[in-house]
Amino acid sequence: MRILEGLLNDPQLKVAGDEKCPGEKRMGAQSKEVQCLFGKLRLRRNYYYDAQRGRGRYPLDEALGLHNGYTPGVARLICRAAGRDSYGAGSGDLKAYAGLEVSARQLNRMVERIGPQMRAELEAQGVEAETKAVPRLYVSCDGTGVPMRREDVAGKQPDGTAKTKEVKTGCVFTQHPVDGEEPFRDCDSTSYVATLRRCGEFGTLLRKEAFRRGMERAGEIVFIADGAVWIWELARINFPGAVEILDYYHAREYLTEIVEILFGKKSEAGARKLEQWKDLFFEDKIEQVIWQARVLSAAMTGDAKLVNAKINYFENNKHRMKYGTYRQKGYFYGSGVIEAGCKSVIGKRAKQSGMFWSSPGVENVLAIRTALHSNRFDSYWDHKNAA
Repeated sequence: MRILEGLLNDPQLKVAGDEKCPGEKRMGAQSKEVQCLFGKLRLRRNYYYDAQRGRGRYPLDEALGLHNGYTPGVARLICRAAGRDSYGAGSGDLKAYAGLEVSARQLNRMVERIGPQMRAELEAQGVEAETKAVPRLYVSCDGTGVPMRREDVAGKQPDGTAKTKEVKTGCVFTQHPVDGEEPFRDCDSTSYVATLRRCGEFGTLLRKEAFRRGMERAGEIVFIADGAVWIWELARINFPGAVEILDYYHAREYLTEIVEILFGKKSEAGARKLEQWKDLFFEDKIEQVIWQARVLSAAMTGDAKLVNAKINYFENNKHRMKYGTYRQKGYFYGSGVIEAGCKSVIGKRAKQSGMFWSSPGVENVLAIRTALHSNRFDSYWDHKNAA
C-alpha cells in the first residue's frame, strides 16, 4: 500500500490534463483519502479552478476514475451491494465479504451518483447489443406499487401513511422451441426495464430493450400480459404485428368468478361448468363460452351487471385467447415471468418493511437493480472503466 501511495504521490508522475487550461488558476496540491480494495491511500493532487465558470477539477481524480473518494473497483462493489439489498444490509455485506467500512449513507450517496449515469447509458444502448437471431422473443409488462414518502405523492392513505407510486416493469426473454416439448425459457435470457415514468415513455424503453435483445431478427414476437387497457395500447403502438396473448391465469380467474356468480360458490353444477369452459378455452372456442355465459346471465333473477362486466372482459380479449393454438405451437401463455419479476426484482428490493422512497431514489436504485438482473451490470462497468 505504501509503495502504491508513493507512486501516485510522486511529483514526477505524468497525469493527463494536469496543466492549467485557459481561464483556470492552479490552487496547489490538496490532500484526499481514497478507499481502494486493498485499504486507504492518502493522495496529494493538483487542483485547478475556473472562477468564470464556477467549477474546479482534480486531474489525478479524473485519471483514476474516483467516485466520492472510492476507486472504480470499490464503487462497483458498493453499487452491487446497494442493488442487491437494503443500504444497511449492503453495508454489512461489504464489511463481511471485503473488509470495507462503508456506511449505509455512503451507499445511498453512491447510488445517487452512479444510478442516473447507469440508467442513461443503458437506456441509450451504449454498452452492448445482441446480434444472434432468435426464433421466438417474448415481451411482457405489468405494474407494481412501491411505498413513497408523503412529499412525493399527492394525498395519503386513510391510516395516514404515504401512498404508493406504480413502477412500470417490463421484461424480454427468448425461447428456442422444440417440437413435442413443453415451452422452456432460454437460460439467463430475461432482461428487465423499470421506471416511474408515464406509459408512453415506458413503452419506448421497453421497445428499445426488445430491439437490443434482437427483436428485428426474431422469427416471432409474442406479447403476453393481463387485460389492462394501458398495456394493450402500449403493445399496439410499440409492438405491431406481435402475437398478443392474454395471460391464461388471469382469464381463468375471471372464468371462476363468472361461474361463482352464476352458480354460487362451491356448487357442483358450477364446478362442472367451469371444467367444461376451461376445455373450450383450449379448443379455441372462447366465443362459445361467451355465448353460454350470456344466456345464463340473461336467465338470472338478480342483477346481471357484474357478471356481464366480466363477460365483456372476454369479449374484449377473445382474439388473444386462442390457448389451444398457443399450446400446439409451444408458446408460453402465462405472465408468470413478469409477475415474478415484479416480486423479485422490484418488490424484494424496493418494498421491504419500513422503506419509503423519493422518486429519484427509487429510480436510481432500480436502474442498478435491473442491470444486475439483466446481466448488464458488469458490462456497464467494464465499458466505463475501458473508456
